Amino acid sequence: MAASGVSESRLPLLDDTVDGSVDYKGRAVSRFSSGGWRSASFIIGVEVAERFAYYGIESNLINYLTGSLGQSTAAAAANVNAWAGMCSLLPLLGAFVADSFLGRYRTIVVASAIYILGLGLLTLSAILPSISSSGCENTNKIVSCSHQFQVILFFFSLYLVGIGQSGHKPCVQAFGADQFDGQNPEECKAKSSFFNWWYFSLCAGTLVALWMLNYIQDNLSWALGFGIPCITMTIGLVIFLLGTKTYRFVIKGDERNPFLRIGRVFILAIKNWRTSSSAIAIEEEAHGTLPDKSSCQFRFLNKALLAPDGSKEYGKLCSVNEVEEAKAVLRLGPIWATSLVYAIVFAQPPTFFTKQGVTMDRSITPGFSIPAATLQSFVSLAIISFLPIYDRIIVPIARSFTRKPAGITILQRIGAGLFISAISMLIAALVEIKRLRTAQECGLVDMPNVTIPMSVWWLVPQYALAGVSNVFTMVGLQEFFYDQVPNDLRSVGLSLYLSIFGVGSFLSSFLISAIEKATGGDGRDSWFANNLNRGHLDYFYLLLAGLSFAALAVYMYFAKSYIYNKGNRT
Repeated sequence: MAASGVSESRLPLLDDTVDGSVDYKGRAVSRFSSGGWRSASFIIGVEVAERFAYYGIESNLINYLTGSLGQSTAAAAANVNAWAGMCSLLPLLGAFVADSFLGRYRTIVVASAIYILGLGLLTLSAILPSISSSGCENTNKIVSCSHQFQVILFFFSLYLVGIGQSGHKPCVQAFGADQFDGQNPEECKAKSSFFNWWYFSLCAGTLVALWMLNYIQDNLSWALGFGIPCITMTIGLVIFLLGTKTYRFVIKGDERNPFLRIGRVFILAIKNWRTSSSAIAIEEEAHGTLPDKSSCQFRFLNKALLAPDGSKEYGKLCSVNEVEEAKAVLRLGPIWATSLVYAIVFAQPPTFFTKQGVTMDRSITPGFSIPAATLQSFVSLAIISFLPIYDRIIVPIARSFTRKPAGITILQRIGAGLFISAISMLIAALVEIKRLRTAQECGLVDMPNVTIPMSVWWLVPQYALAGVSNVFTMVGLQEFFYDQVPNDLRSVGLSLYLSIFGVGSFLSSFLISAIEKATGGDGRDSWFANNLNRGHLDYFYLLLAGLSFAALAVYMYFAKSYIYNKGNRT
């Protein structure tokens, strides 16, 4: 939205100006009249609306697929994971569009409009069954065609929502963090807290969705359950637009496309792979790159300092800054890869955890039972309860010992969450073992539609631990992938964080399909049998716990040797 230059008129006082930022008209901005928590509040508003809409769909989607659309448990879980994976992977494309062409502000506006359109069509697809049943009761062919059209429209709308999120998700948080000046001591501290309270606000929106929308969807109407998120998202976009005049827009340091700039480093390094080490050493000494420890890592990229023909003609070689940017991006790879198992575990609450809850006693009063999907609210409740404790108590205590602004390093925070996540899967396995034993003792193994006399509150610990692990790992990953990339690529950094959960969801879907095929067939009940009383989710959870501990060990190895970028928080 902002221009690349700054007009000479209406400039604030020099000591009042925020370096590297302009307002929506391209003018220099005052520190006290722009940015900060005031601007961040508008941005948080649209993201709360988006999370309300997203979880209003995703949290109960498996019940809609197995109920209204008649899919099997395994097929529905795979479809939920595939859609969630796409929603987390497409932000890479949205980040590319934002950082290379539209900018974060415009991308958020366009993506929100697409999001609203998808939600509107999703609501329409849920209305169709009532239309078809009223006019086609005696014509099976027409009813069948209408149902097929409903399914097509539903999945088209669902993936249109994913496309809208692809531009929305990587930009909103980065744009919010842009409202704080990292070079100012006070704003730097506020920026660190921003990631905590950002996640707190999102979980509050998610909690409302889980309590309100799941009840409406299960007891009143799916059309209403999809329509309310559409209205909420529209209101969120209006709130975001109202804050336009207060926003800070970061000026790009290099007008060249950041993707092409970094990609060129890898291309030149590959072209120069035969270059002698002595030639590279001479060039490194000339640029002064060797004394820095980070410059010695991924040293093969230093070959991009020479042109392919060995000359030093300007325009044919990369600068030291460009090479260091490429190294910073490459350095993220091991952390990204070792977080994938955490993402697989993250995919379980809206799928198999929810299906477990359906089979258990969910009654609160004689005439009222909570929807199974609402149990996911305990993840949000744990986050909302624990985040203030972490931000206001744990961090200050840790800071007094470590002298670090954030108390502990970002990677230590992520690692703690990975450990808690592994423990949550062990507990989930133990609870499932008890559920299966209870079904067997009560003679309900072959009665999947009969409620097992075991309170659904047994599932609360695994949900709560999932929430606590999110406080450490989710928020830590957000801050890590924002801080450890070049300024021009911060939308890409956050999209890389999101892609962890996209790939993790696809891996979860693949794992479910592979296990379903390996353990089912020939009259056998698979681990994910439609009758969960004959399935073995306990085996699946134990498998995930084992994978989690193995991934944690590998993560600790790479985290220990990780070199933080210069000037970024640790």
